[in-house]
Amino acid sequence: MMEKGSISVQTQNIFPIIKKFLYADHDIFLRELISNAVDASQKIKTLANKGVVKSEIGDLQIDIILDKEAKTLTISDRGIGMSEEEVKKYLNQVAFSSAEEFVEKYKADNTIIGHFGLGFYSAFMVSDEVEVISKSYRRNEKSVHWRCDGEPEYSIEYADKKSRGTDVILHINEESAEFLEESRIQSLLDKYCRFLPIPIKFGTKTETTYEGEGEDAKEVKTEVDNIINNPEPAWKKSPRSLKDEDYKSFYEELYPFSQAPLFWIHLNIDFPFNLTGILYFPKLSQNFEIQKNKIQLYSNQVYVTDDVKDIVPEFLTLMHGVIDSPDIPLNVSRSYLQSDHNVKKITSYITKKVAEKLQSLFKKDRESFESKWDEVAPIVKYGMITDEKFFDRARKFALLKNTEGKYFTIDEYVEQIKPNQTDKHDKVVMIYANQKDQQDTFVSAAKNRGYDVLLLDHVLDNHFIQHLEQKVDNTLFVRVDSDTTDNLIQTDETVESVLSEKDQEKVKALFEEVLKESKSSIQLKPLSQDDHPVMITKPEFMRRMQDMQRLQGGMGSMGMPDMHNLVVNTNHPLIVDKLLKMRSEDKKSDFIKYLYDLARLNQQMLSGSELTAFINRSLSFVS
Repeated sequence: MMEKGSISVQTQNIFPIIKKFLYADHDIFLRELISNAVDASQKIKTLANKGVVKSEIGDLQIDIILDKEAKTLTISDRGIGMSEEEVKKYLNQVAFSSAEEFVEKYKADNTIIGHFGLGFYSAFMVSDEVEVISKSYRRNEKSVHWRCDGEPEYSIEYADKKSRGTDVILHINEESAEFLEESRIQSLLDKYCRFLPIPIKFGTKTETTYEGEGEDAKEVKTEVDNIINNPEPAWKKSPRSLKDEDYKSFYEELYPFSQAPLFWIHLNIDFPFNLTGILYFPKLSQNFEIQKNKIQLYSNQVYVTDDVKDIVPEFLTLMHGVIDSPDIPLNVSRSYLQSDHNVKKITSYITKKVAEKLQSLFKKDRESFESKWDEVAPIVKYGMITDEKFFDRARKFALLKNTEGKYFTIDEYVEQIKPNQTDKHDKVVMIYANQKDQQDTFVSAAKNRGYDVLLLDHVLDNHFIQHLEQKVDNTLFVRVDSDTTDNLIQTDETVESVLSEKDQEKVKALFEEVLKESKSSIQLKPLSQDDHPVMITKPEFMRRMQDMQRLQGGMGSMGMPDMHNLVVNTNHPLIVDKLLKMRSEDKKSDFIKYLYDLARLNQQMLSGSELTAFINRSLSFVS
């Protein structure tokens, strides 16, 4: 039997379009052809389960065979196979999907991958010629040999294939010679096929075992099949059957050499859509971009993409793991999501499950939850800023940490500090440090007055505190070195200055004269003798704007001056007993400049030549 004909297409230009535009990445061809082989294998399993196939179906392994000398790459399966009629029907009519027809007939939707019928034609992106040799599972059907060189013309004849299944043989073209390299094929198999449900063999590998014990043990090397995939990944198993070590082991399989995850969420839903997966909370760095695009999207264990921003809320893209859903609508190349109501439902479901998991961990073992909070906090805070529903859920378990290392929920903290940190406008003032060590002077001063100081030192915290001010009634955040904090302090017990009004005027006049070029706003305040003689504070609103500008990659705050206040402590001995008793005006001037630079140094405002000059002046005082 020898037959020739033309593939049924709408236009003579369909093959150039397929070759150039069907898939953005030509390496997709291997995923598509192996997916077809998996479909064929799943179909024979379905028929066997339904009793249509009575005999043993045997080993359903898929073989990937590379012949560099012959310039061929073969994908061989032991699946359902095709009859002559089916070859004509499925290979000669572009976009007629056998998977769609099979699903409709046998209702096996969750095991069949292909839905477009174009996947096979991706082979022509990398091949001068494609051959298909297939034998149907039906005993009375002859095996057939189909071939096409990328034009509408094809040939088909009988073959002598004895075993059930299909071999797809690609004659790789010169432009695609990279796909004749073993390392290239291995990398594609690792990327696209590592969790497909049918074992996939690519050559052999050497396994080393030892016979005997101790010093007498002999090394034995054996060539075994190189099975490149894990057909039963953890996310497809029942959570009840998995232990913590199983989840950690799977994480290591996904991300070799990574630090162990903090905890994880096993997703498993079959209504109103099908979705399984495992999401891990990783240990995060300050650089968010390094953490993103670590969630892998699969459709029936076929890798699709790691760009999941349309399915997973942006804040959860910092998580790692796998999502698998046959209900996610993909375009013909499976590369892009198409708008669909299911996508929004999936997004909402994932967000809800993450919140429920965190709440459960918090309630079950708060101490353990607190020990992991610093690592989890960026994801939770990001979510609270960007997702209103998540904010409402997270408010129950989101924590604030103070400089003593103690943790509080938001509501707990408000109640704790309310008696001592409520200002004249009835706002609960949350004082915080963002650089604990550098702001130690101010932290100590606040603690000496009985105030509590939070530690908010993550890159997200500037946004986070502003969001909390909007969402939590009657609250205000001020940094510990802010002028607003200083004003809060003055609502405490009244502290009187040991200086007379006349001496206070002298002190202010001296500072204003000496520091007239500094553009500082001079304020005199009767503070404790334990406080510094001179301190610099900044308006809270100005400092936040500057921080926001720096976050966006700018310097300063939209061209606005670096405003600050110079607070002179009129109760400090260096002001009361030393400055005012100096007779030399030059010494007074030098002393004031020194105290001013000391305050600037405390605010990290002194650098370069100014810092060098300050150090030299300090040395002259002790020499």
